[in-house]
Amino acid sequence: MTFSKRYDEAISKINSSLDKVDWEKAGRIGTIAGILLVVSLGLVLVNSVLATIHLIPVLPGLLQLLGLVVAVQWCYQNLYTKDKRQAFVERLRNLRKEYLG
Repeated sequence: MTFSKRYDEAISKINSSLDKVDWEKAGRIGTIAGILLVVSLGLVLVNSVLATIHLIPVLPGLLQLLGLVVAVQWCYQNLYTKDKRQAFVERLRNLRKEYLG
């Protein structure tokens, strides 16, 4: 068998294998892998920023206090009265219908 015949056979096998691939599914998998890579890099960057902030003496305590104030303010705006709680539950149901069907 000559080289050109073996080359032609190899190319035809490769082409037949590539024809069997579902490229739409492969594209989705690539997109998901790319998103996971970007998210993981973002988490590494956020972690390094938070580690740097933690080294500043007063700032972590101030940020915790700010988080507590924001959480209390959100609870007061959304959960303080029965009507607000019902409206909040209704918004959650609408979001659930919208995104989950």
